[in-house]
Amino acid sequence: MPAQRVMLDVLKGETASPPPLWMMRQAGRYLPEYRELRKKAGSFLDLCYNPDFAVEVTLQPIRRFGFDASILFSDILVVPHALGRDLRFEEGRGPLMTPITASEIANLDGSNFHHHLKPVYETVKRLRGELPEQTTLIGFCGAPWTLATYMIAGHGTPDQAPSRLFAYREPEAMARLLSKLSDYSARYLIKQIEAGVDVVQIFDSWSGVLDEACFEAFCVRPVAEIVRQVRAVYPDVLIIGFPKGAGNRYSSYREKTGVTGLGLDWTVPLSQAQALQAGGAVQGNLDPLRLVAGGRALSEGVDAILKALGAGPLIFNLGHGITPETPIEHVEAMIRQVRSFSGQ
Repeated sequence: MPAQRVMLDVLKGETASPPPLWMMRQAGRYLPEYRELRKKAGSFLDLCYNPDFAVEVTLQPIRRFGFDASILFSDILVVPHALGRDLRFEEGRGPLMTPITASEIANLDGSNFHHHLKPVYETVKRLRGELPEQTTLIGFCGAPWTLATYMIAGHGTPDQAPSRLFAYREPEAMARLLSKLSDYSARYLIKQIEAGVDVVQIFDSWSGVLDEACFEAFCVRPVAEIVRQVRAVYPDVLIIGFPKGAGNRYSSYREKTGVTGLGLDWTVPLSQAQALQAGGAVQGNLDPLRLVAGGRALSEGVDAILKALGAGPLIFNLGHGITPETPIEHVEAMIRQVRSFSGQ
């Protein structure tokens, strides 16, 4: 891989000054060009499954901002969709599915899995040919626990109570569901790597709602299994784990899962982030609402992260995805501030 893909060097433990920069959800509704294409596409899933649209949307923030990394435009729920579960997106409500029951888990059908996801792999192949040579291409999947929360509840919930109750009442069924999702998520990432991504990220957006025992069983072990299966095929692949809300469990999460880098949410204290950085690359962790606010709130937040973490392996990012109401000029101001940073 070309040495100029700075993010890869940082994930291997090197320090870059200024640090590489990208944003979660950087291809999205805050961009007028995205909103225009979204109207043309029809449904959100049409946007994800049409390589012409998905390539264009992925490239939009790279053209506009020149980020150091580009993340494949798709959705974490394409994995259960490819296993035969229904999926639709409604404006103002997000993803909706028919809730899965314990007895239906055995019927999850992977016979059409890779054929269903063929447009995603085609998008990756085309992106690698169209992105600037120095731009890292990131693939991704949702972690099994986070996928399970949507499959069990049928929609997003504030604290994932339906899935937690399901796990307590139907522990064997939950174990079967997480195991199946681990296996197919690993296959999905392997195909993305084969198609041309440089690094993969595993999003566990709901790990923060779990108690200690459940975090180990539902978050750590399934992700460790994905990492094991992917590395059995691609031993040197770089993997970022993002267990949002993991708090003081971040360190053990990295150790037990084997991920290369840690994506940190905005609640992680910078003193803790420094300690985590001693064990490898960290990514994050600006509060997305500082980016919405702009001005002093933004500049102070960026400055604090750069001062605390800029002398080690850091990928500058938000602590979660950018929100639709974010002004573009605030993104530009953040980029200028990060790019002007010198660790000297």
